[in-house]
Amino acid sequence: MISFIVSIGILIAGYFLYGNFIERVFKADPDRSTPAYRLRDHVDFVPLPAWKAFLIQFLNIAGLGPIFGAISGAMFGPSAFLWIVLGCIFGGAVHDYFSGMLSVRHNGLSISEVVGIYLGDHTKQAIRLFTVVLLVFVGTVFLVGPAKIIDELTGNFADQWMWVTIILIYYVLSTLLPIDRLIGKLYPIFGLAMLIMALGLLIALLSGQYAIPEVTFSNLHNMTENPEKTPLFPILFVTIACGAVSGFHATQSPMISRCVANESQGKPIFFGAMITEGIVALIWAAAAMVFMDNVEGLNTAMAANHNNAAWAANEIVTAMLGSTGGILALIGIVAAPITSGDTAFRSARLVIADTFSLKQDSIRKRLYISSPLFIIAFLLTLVDFGIIWRYFAWSNQSLAVVVLWTITAYLYYAGKCYWISLVPAVFMTMVCTTYILIAPEGFELDHSIAYAGGAITTLCITIVFRMYVRRKKTTFDINYV
Repeated sequence: MISFIVSIGILIAGYFLYGNFIERVFKADPDRSTPAYRLRDHVDFVPLPAWKAFLIQFLNIAGLGPIFGAISGAMFGPSAFLWIVLGCIFGGAVHDYFSGMLSVRHNGLSISEVVGIYLGDHTKQAIRLFTVVLLVFVGTVFLVGPAKIIDELTGNFADQWMWVTIILIYYVLSTLLPIDRLIGKLYPIFGLAMLIMALGLLIALLSGQYAIPEVTFSNLHNMTENPEKTPLFPILFVTIACGAVSGFHATQSPMISRCVANESQGKPIFFGAMITEGIVALIWAAAAMVFMDNVEGLNTAMAANHNNAAWAANEIVTAMLGSTGGILALIGIVAAPITSGDTAFRSARLVIADTFSLKQDSIRKRLYISSPLFIIAFLLTLVDFGIIWRYFAWSNQSLAVVVLWTITAYLYYAGKCYWISLVPAVFMTMVCTTYILIAPEGFELDHSIAYAGGAITTLCITIVFRMYVRRKKTTFDINYV
């Protein structure tokens, strides 16, 4: 219990201490006009109050991640606490703040365009395609996932595909309508519901007779049933993404960057939303660890239910929050992923529009871009959900790697403290390269070979990056930012 409480305290302190430091490094300018005002179009560029922008950003980046990812990550034991706290403060919050604020400085451009500015046209072209694919994956995951949960919560009242159809119709509307019409009105309500649910779980954990495991040297080992098949490094660092470091966030931040009314709001909106998500992930991880008395019990129960995190989430909320839990589960566990799925499609539309410089002033133009995305997503729902989730998880973290290197390039060109993003960039590069070499959906190599291959690949990428930015710094105009 002490480790859990201390972890929450560190996350909160990280917002005020490290968040202030990051803001000073970037040098947010409250007197500088933002794209929300300069480019206002009443569709995507719309100034919003800071509290509303925060709740939208929080729901955009949260979704199933801090719930499903935290539950699955809890199967590794208290190591999950360390990754959530350290990853969130020094990786995820830095990643989210800079991806959002660099977009603000570049007229609300999508992350692929921002990457191109700092890492070149070749990287930009690759990330354009990669980002759209990732967003379609996200939209598909958050289309099937909520449908499964609703189906289970309603006792299979209707066919799952009916719920898929209903959610897809909502996605179409939220992608096409101006951001303040549907998203701006629903998100504050759903955001509060998700936070209230997390608060309810926190109160239950603190007031109940729950023995949350402590972070000790003896506990920092892989507690999964098959450690050889699921090595803590790198599997844990891909399993828990949205509560620590997530590339998907970089696709969402530019959407909100078009609504930021003042640069001084960047810290509470971008850095703050990530810290809040870290706290939510921490609560769910702790709840999962005590769900079946201990971590071993969690692993046994998950194995018996095909590692179905949706089942575990429903059981946890109902058991800890009683009759009220079912309602909160329906609102929080269902609404949260839906409100990430809709903005995934909206962000994909913006990426494609930025790529081809297409205006989005009419609903016909927005439908022209969005229709193929919805068709592809629906077809992907026919693929096994587990496969989609695994490839989403890896591609999600891979995008985070590219964005962290992009941030490092910006800081290097500007002569600022580039180590604040260089360290997480190197670490996450090692995570992603090792994962694809060691995971069943990758090359499934022997562990020693995979670790060596990951280390060598990471070193090569670091050397190439250093050579590139040193050469480009001589011609890069940092005043452009």
